Amino acid sequence: MNKDRLILITNPGSSSRKYALYRGSELICSLHFEFEGKDIVCTLKQTDGTKKKIKTDFKALTSTVANLEEILVNEGYLGGMIKLDAILARVVAPGEYFSRDHLVDKECLKELEKAKKKAPLHVPTVAGEIEHFLASFKGTPILTISDSAFHAERPELMKAYAIDQEVAEKYDIKRWGFHGLSVGSIAHYMKKAGILQEKMVVCHIGSGSSVTAVFDGKSHDTTMGYTPLEGVMMATRSGSIDVAAALALKRSLKIHSEEALEKYLNKKCGLLGVSGQSDDMREIIRLRDEGDPKGTFAHALYLYRIQSAIGQMVASLGGVDAIVFTATIGERSDEIRRMVCQKLAYLGFALDESKNVGEMPERHTDISAEGSKPVYVIRTDEFEEMIRRANVLLEKLN
Repeated sequence: MNKDRLILITNPGSSSRKYALYRGSELICSLHFEFEGKDIVCTLKQTDGTKKKIKTDFKALTSTVANLEEILVNEGYLGGMIKLDAILARVVAPGEYFSRDHLVDKECLKELEKAKKKAPLHVPTVAGEIEHFLASFKGTPILTISDSAFHAERPELMKAYAIDQEVAEKYDIKRWGFHGLSVGSIAHYMKKAGILQEKMVVCHIGSGSSVTAVFDGKSHDTTMGYTPLEGVMMATRSGSIDVAAALALKRSLKIHSEEALEKYLNKKCGLLGVSGQSDDMREIIRLRDEGDPKGTFAHALYLYRIQSAIGQMVASLGGVDAIVFTATIGERSDEIRRMVCQKLAYLGFALDESKNVGEMPERHTDISAEGSKPVYVIRTDEFEEMIRRANVLLEKLN
């Protein structure tokens, strides 16, 4: 396996564009394009932590790819004999096709076009980004890396909705699961570090959140479903909601289309919707501490949904040997970890408060008390997992 490939990873958002350049598994630099007033500014961050702001003269984020090569050449990262070996795009899309990684070709582009209709909030941005890369980086392999591939080998029982299974097969209506890159990175790291347990529950708690049952390093069950909307309460996503309740909201709020309803449930609910003020857990905790009733209720509901999901995953596994916290909130918030674990004593978990302090400096830390089953805080690395998977695919293609 070629461990020295020069790989660019793209992570397009609705209001910014992020890129990371790797040599093998080592990060060389990252670039973040975002608006500052009416101008788009690129912040280039090097591995030593130094940052450089680069002003651009383009007015739309869709122009970043066309100018990316020039910036990388000017900064000495590309040019001459230094060329990209591959470009990776994380794809969050339902369906059998995108539960695997692919080289972007005509078939892949057709499938992306179909997926836009299935997941209008997630696919169009990355599909557009891929089109720009095809135009600007001709001849460089572009790979779509699936965020659901880690969950693809789950038992069919865990992927099924209780609908006509012939209909489900025909229209690809299954619980595909997401955050697979994150949970996959955790499983591979734990195996490498010698701390992998047979039955684990991984809590990816960030702006998007999910709880996954992992058996012997493989996905067994997870809370996200056909899209990342299903499951626990999140920053702006409702999580699981009765379809009839969602349709009642559509009628009551006079939401004009199914796509607009999906956008409402993804962007206006969760912590933001319940608190009426913020989607940031730090702000929610502040509101609770000040006695704000909506903030207090949002905080309590958030914890309840995560604790309930952990119970569901434990039942799916038939027991549990370890709990893992990861992602922005899971890695940084000692309070959320403590309060989630308060209800898990019956499963054999207890925290050592002297270890459960803020963000952990190490890649992994066991914060469990003496006599408790392990409770790990592990820093996820989705990009590392993308590169690992890309190298496997590139070796097959070669």
